[in-house]
Amino acid sequence: MGTPDFAIPTLRAILKSKHQVVGVVTGEDKPKGRGLKVLPPPVKVVAVKEGLPVLQPASLKEPSFLKGLQDWKADVFVVVAFRILPPEVFAIPPVGTINLHASLLPKYRGAAPIQWALINGETETGVTTFFIDEHVDTGTILLQEKIGIKPDDTAEELHDRLAALGARVVVRTLDRLEKGELQSRPQVGTPTRAPRINKSDCEIDWNWPAGKIVNLIRGVSPVPGAFAHFNRKILKIFRAKSVDKHVPKSAVPGEILEADAKNGIVVASGKGAVALLEIQLAGKKRMTAAEFLRGHPLRKGTILGEKILRIPKDMR
Repeated sequence: MGTPDFAIPTLRAILKSKHQVVGVVTGEDKPKGRGLKVLPPPVKVVAVKEGLPVLQPASLKEPSFLKGLQDWKADVFVVVAFRILPPEVFAIPPVGTINLHASLLPKYRGAAPIQWALINGETETGVTTFFIDEHVDTGTILLQEKIGIKPDDTAEELHDRLAALGARVVVRTLDRLEKGELQSRPQVGTPTRAPRINKSDCEIDWNWPAGKIVNLIRGVSPVPGAFAHFNRKILKIFRAKSVDKHVPKSAVPGEILEADAKNGIVVASGKGAVALLEIQLAGKKRMTAAEFLRGHPLRKGTILGEKILRIPKDMR
């Protein structure tokens, strides 16, 4: 059971293992893109290519859907980035329903564990397989495996590494459950939340320290993307780094300190400075800071911020 790209490595890993996939449950086809063309979810594309039966229920309590699940006579359900399951579903298989979660539970329970681990500046995360119960991400743990977070990791890069790691851990979980070698254990520790990221979470507050700003940018890159306002347009920032640069006492947070091919775009923050590395102005393509400056010359003193910008006198 899964819908987005994150679930695909697990599906493929199980298909390559000794375990038999009897069916796939995924989200409904939905209109996407500017043309709103109705497209299948990523997991369905793989399932159809592999010739697997697919169910796409509008409601997880539909009698016809529940009967379809029961008819498959699966020993275990594997859930990766799907929906919250009701007891009518997760209680069906005799072995149980296991979920792959992209954190070391009980840390980062919720829809966006990868993003919040980066936003909070974690240096380590991992994956957990656990038995699903009545509550979200609270079930007993089967296996966990840690992974380091690189200083320049974005959510996209960490997502891909955790998806690959999770696929291997799921297969190991199934192997050991089949052999009767694995006993689940309660979660231990203080739970932390990882709610869905909203657009309002992504606007940069230049009053923050440079490190906190960079972590936000990493955590929401590329989607939905951290942003600031420039020239009354949205400026998305996909990559940035803290820089060791003297910030004049007269500088205000959000003020551009450097803007040239050599130094790139360096912005003052509440503490320290941030170099913008990859950006995208609304209506334009994603580009490096150097590429951006060739088409949008900036001057020291311009302030990135809300709606209205202060622009140096010689540029007015």
